[in-house]
Amino acid sequence: MNEEAGNSNQGAGNAAPETLERASLAYENAGFLNSADGRLIRIVAEYMEPLARFRRERIQDTVVFFGSARFRGREEADRALELLDNTGSSQPAPSHEQPASATEIAAGQASQLQRKRAVAAVDMARYYEDARRLAALLTAWAKKIPSQRHRFVVTSGGGPGIMEAANRGAWEAGGKTIGLNIRLPFEQAPNPYITPSLNFEFHYFFMRKLWFAYLAKALVVFPGGFGTLDEMFEILTLAQTHKLAKKITVVIYGSDYWKKVFNLEALVDTGAISPKDIELFQFADTPEQAFELLRRGLTDNYLTEELTVERLPETQKTAAGEDLMVGWTTEDFLGLESPKTGN
Repeated sequence: MNEEAGNSNQGAGNAAPETLERASLAYENAGFLNSADGRLIRIVAEYMEPLARFRRERIQDTVVFFGSARFRGREEADRALELLDNTGSSQPAPSHEQPASATEIAAGQASQLQRKRAVAAVDMARYYEDARRLAALLTAWAKKIPSQRHRFVVTSGGGPGIMEAANRGAWEAGGKTIGLNIRLPFEQAPNPYITPSLNFEFHYFFMRKLWFAYLAKALVVFPGGFGTLDEMFEILTLAQTHKLAKKITVVIYGSDYWKKVFNLEALVDTGAISPKDIELFQFADTPEQAFELLRRGLTDNYLTEELTVERLPETQKTAAGEDLMVGWTTEDFLGLESPKTGN
């Protein structure tokens, strides 16, 4: 093949080629960024962009609330309970899956599933209100902590149900509150109580999980399904294996519900877990009881220790303050807002 034949820009009769438009910059090339080749950049973006916002909003640490997204809360006495179609969905489930009303039960028009869900709906509405109250108690207390940064910020998965209740309680108490949403195939939207500048949406579940765990100093687990179980046992496993490199207070809310869902004593009896692993969490059944467990754990694990660190000589403060990763302090991780540049 000669040189002329191999030159794709060489036109017939040696005519001058047409003027080319400028190529798009790599970071403005949507086709590339959304391709398999751009996956690493997307993953890094879901780390760096939230990190930049947490720095800007001066968020030091969080308390994460997990729980069912499938039920809407009861607004005073006249709001109808409604089961949602899927986790995070804003669409109601089919009528045959909805909790039965008292009239339908009395008339014998309710299926067994509807009767069971009518009973469960009452409990789930109670849990919604309990999560709302607990988040308000926690936020009101955290706002009084002397700090240049926002402490123990209520964080949820950003959707409806218990997630909404947690964000709502924090919002009603006048605090910032975080929503870490996930983009799912079915329709969903962030709940309206999230602080707008702290409203996140993730594509990758594992990056969302990282941000749930990384800043969390406590976890509250309300009744829920697969997603709640996944997040709860993941955090417990990290704590069990000391991969968090920090102390975390775990409160499991609603002992009657959870003791029906899993039998931890059976795991101990069979040797699947150590008896001391049961000490990784505590049960609570009222917002006030849960708040006291959180307040005590956060104070003992962090506030008292931080006061001790403040009294140390400067040369000892860095080592004593490490609580996120080995070799990294809160200041190293979140830092002060970096100088802005055009690069």
